[in-house]
Amino acid sequence: MEVAVYRRKVNYYETDQMGVVHHSNYIRYFEEARIDLMEKVGLPYADMEENGLIIPVLSVECHYGKPVLFGKDFEVHSRLVKFDGLKMEFVYEIWSEGQLCTTGNSKHCFLDKDMKPVRMKRVYPEIFQKMKELVEG
Repeated sequence: MEVAVYRRKVNYYETDQMGVVHHSNYIRYFEEARIDLMEKVGLPYADMEENGLIIPVLSVECHYGKPVLFGKDFEVHSRLVKFDGLKMEFVYEIWSEGQLCTTGNSKHCFLDKDMKPVRMKRVYPEIFQKMKELVEG
């Protein structure tokens, strides 16, 4: 899949006294970028949830390189790298001022409202096909 780019500026409340983004906010940035990516490809989370599909996080990793600072613009480059119909994985890079600052990934699964696994190909074939196309690029 091609990289989706999500852009925004660091808010003051996201930083510590030194003006450095608190480590927990990078995970939030990953989520914002993931939701933005899904909207851009026509699969908004809100629509999927309205149709009874829940997409919880199974794991998330974040590797900190350089700090992102208050007031600075940054970009999160995200892409879907794995999808098998039950689970998916995204990778992320956070860039600020032309430098790679942070990398990470998140893994997710698909559940119904009763918290049971959903086989996307059988239950949501249109979403399954679109997700497969995203990974295959």
